[in-house]
Amino acid sequence: MHVVPGLKVLYFGTPVVLISSLNEDGTANLAPMSSAWWLGQDCMLGLGDSSQTAANLLRERECVLNLPSSAMVDAVDRIALTTGKATVPRHKAAQGYRYEPDKFAAAGLTRQASELVRPPRIAQCPVQLECRLVAAHPFGSPTPYATAFQVEVLRTHVEEDLLIPGTHYMDPLGWDPLIMKFCEFFGGGRNVHPSRLAEGWDMPHRLRPAPASRKNT
Repeated sequence: MHVVPGLKVLYFGTPVVLISSLNEDGTANLAPMSSAWWLGQDCMLGLGDSSQTAANLLRERECVLNLPSSAMVDAVDRIALTTGKATVPRHKAAQGYRYEPDKFAAAGLTRQASELVRPPRIAQCPVQLECRLVAAHPFGSPTPYATAFQVEVLRTHVEEDLLIPGTHYMDPLGWDPLIMKFCEFFGGGRNVHPSRLAEGWDMPHRLRPAPASRKNT
């Protein structure tokens, strides 16, 4: 039987992306997000207008989309409640966000030079997409509170062992992306790590461990 609960959050699950961009002073910013989808060689990114990454994208018009595997969840969670804005927006401060000028160091991740854009890649991420901004669309109702950024993927870097040998295709059995589902981290179909973000959003979750049979798959 279906019910009509009036869901407060429509966050059914998308891959986590670590977006690297450049601040106004030329330093690198890093932001975890999970409102992204791809079609062909383009990607749509949903970002709140108060974020440092949104400002960087509008100004610099380029970024790198770094896709972490589920094994990288610790690094992602370490910067979940951080912002590159020196003046933390009030609503973020209420959720526990803090200013962090060097998110690479805070996450324990390594910068890797890009080839076609200025923001650095993340060496540990098995998939890295160098992108340029194509368009920015105000998003949200009744008053826009976010922006949908359309970016074109200029170059893709993939760990060799994630490719089907002799082809240009990813091996879906070898690629285990980190998924964020209703602010919780999932990989391989199971919850893989407690989420600071879920705590910041006061999500009323009661997570259960995955069945033993699933843990062994």
